[in-house]
Amino acid sequence: MSTKKTFGLGMPWEKEYGYAQGVRIDNMAWISGQLGHDEQGNLAEGMDKQFAYSYTNIERVLAGLEMSIDDVVEEVIYVLDMASAFEARSRYGQVFYKEPMQVASTIVVVQALAIPGQLVEIKVVAKKA
Repeated sequence: MSTKKTFGLGMPWEKEYGYAQGVRIDNMAWISGQLGHDEQGNLAEGMDKQFAYSYTNIERVLAGLEMSIDDVVEEVIYVLDMASAFEARSRYGQVFYKEPMQVASTIVVVQALAIPGQLVEIKVVAKKA
């Protein structure tokens, strides 16, 4: 029988909007789009810092689901500005993933994101081997 586990970061918008930051069923996990905020929910300034915090939050959610960065198989990145986001992903992808060429990645420009000042949102899918 499959087991389902959810995890949250304790952000006020989780209950307000009604969702889990991550859901794990057996060896698969789906991580909701992560924003570039600190542990108190304060949004970082600039694309680079938001990328760094988004990836840190992905790590936190994966850890809460007993998984790690090594389990990520796909990411989808939503951004407001492709040029600065592409540069930031090039830098932080190398830091975040041990083997960046082992992760399927899509980056998409969108008209708006959920929070004023938000420049990037990253969602991932992970599978435990």
